Formats: sequence, C-alpha cells, structure tokens
Amino acid sequence: MRGRYGNLTRTRAMDPEHDYLVIYQTMLRYEFPWDMKLGLNLAFNRSFSIPAIAAVHTATGELTDRTQKRIDDTGLLMYEMVLNGFEQPRGRDALRRVNQIHRPHDISNDDFLYVLGCLVVIPTRWLQEYGWRQPCCHERQATYLFYRELGRRMRITDIPGSYEEFESWFDAYDATHLQPNDDAATIERATRMLMLTRIPKPFAPLGNALVSAMYDAPLQRAMQVEAPAWPVRAGLHVALKTRSRLQRWFGAPRTTPLFADGIQTKSYPDGYEISQLGPQQDHVPGHPVT
Repeated sequence: MRGRYGNLTRTRAMDPEHDYLVIYQTMLRYEFPWDMKLGLNLAFNRSFSIPAIAAVHTATGELTDRTQKRIDDTGLLMYEMVLNGFEQPRGRDALRRVNQIHRPHDISNDDFLYVLGCLVVIPTRWLQEYGWRQPCCHERQATYLFYRELGRRMRITDIPGSYEEFESWFDAYDATHLQPNDDAATIERATRMLMLTRIPKPFAPLGNALVSAMYDAPLQRAMQVEAPAWPVRAGLHVALKTRSRLQRWFGAPRTTPLFADGIQTKSYPDGYEISQLGPQQDHVPGHPVT
C-alpha cells in the first residue's frame, strides 16, 4: 500500500486546464493501464455500431477483412497521440495521419462527435465501475480536455463545454441512434474473434458468453448479440469487482510505464511508420473510417 495513492496526490495538485496531457498519460501508463486499454477498446467497439458508421466499415472491409490490422492501426494512432501529445513530432504525425484518413470522406459532425464522446465517456464509466479506485474530478476533466483538443484539431464543432455536458449529449445521442443493424452485427462477429483470443484458457469454454457480457444491453441489441445467462453476467461482475479490491488493498504503484519499450502489435512485429498506418486507399468516399 505504500505510495499507492501517490499519483492521485500529484494529480490533485495539478491544474487540468494546463496539465491535462500529463494527467491523462498518468492514467493510461501508471494508474489504470489494463482498464484504460479495455475501456478504449469498448469505446471504439461502440462507435462502430451506430448504423451509419457501421455501414461504411462493412463497405470498406477494413474491420471485416483486415480486422487485426485495422484494430492495431487505430490503437497505434491513438496511443501515439496520448504518449506524445499534439505538439511533439510523433504526436503531430499521428494526428496528421488521422486527418488524412478522414479528409476524403463525407462525415457529419455528429458522427465525429459521437466517436469522440465514446472515447470520453465509455472508459471513464468503466473506471467508475471497475477501476481499483474512482477517477477523481481532475482525471475526468483531463480526459475531457484531451479529447476536446483532439476534436478541435480535427475541426469537430459544437463540442460540449464540460465532461458532464458531453456525457449528457452522448447518452441522448446514443439512445436515439444506437439501433439494431446487420452491419454492426457483421463487425462484431469479426472483432469478437480477436477478443476470444484474449480469454484465459481456463475460461475458454465461456469465452463467447464472457465477451457478450462485456456489452451493455443497448450495445447487445445493436449488435444483435444474445444476452448471456445471468450467472455469467453476475460472475464476470463479481470477478471484476474482486480484482479491483485486490488491486486497491494489495496492489503496488506501477514503476514502469505502459509502452516503456514501445507499442507492440501483432501486425507490426518489426515496427511501423506512422504515415503508413490506416487504409492506403484514402480516396474512397463515405463516412468515418475511425
């Protein structure tokens, strides 16, 4: 327990308006690395499931035919921006590549804003439910400010003025637009295969049910996924709650940051060039390739 709350103490001494990048980096790299990565995965998963966005992804085949590469590319671009910010060369290159990918497409501002909202709200809610401690107000604010800055640099407009306002906007949009659709179901089947490979072998027989239990009811309906039996849902909830308590009571502060040796992915075992990430045929018209 010694020093367990040291990062939280330092975070509370910072000003999120000026230090949001350092705070958000600390959350990802030291305080909640496993939970943040999972939360971001769930956020992108949800953003792919809005019918208008899902239709584009199935049309391009990026998530259905090149699933591993598509997910790796998305993660690499996002983590490069988090690790380096928007002013350092690698962060600028990643942001430039994100904008290049989106530029040829006819994307509505609300589509952009919804994806941004997923990245703000979904990981935060995961931490509130299953993190070893609750994210503090500075951490919620830093999360919002990081993605507000990303949104501004992507020329997204009408970004809500605070985390709380963004959360309210997101819930309203989600309730209206997250509807059952075949394209989302197709994408879910492709991405599920990757998630199943991460299930520990002793739990492999319950793999499909455990993956489905990670989705809330609206997302299950949108993806046309059958809700798992209540013992599976309850068991996963208890296991995650137990993990959070064990981390809180017996965990030690992380001394080596996540990605200290670089970002490793299956698609690029020998490294990667930021300019080559994402689909290379960027001229195809459509909606977001997020």
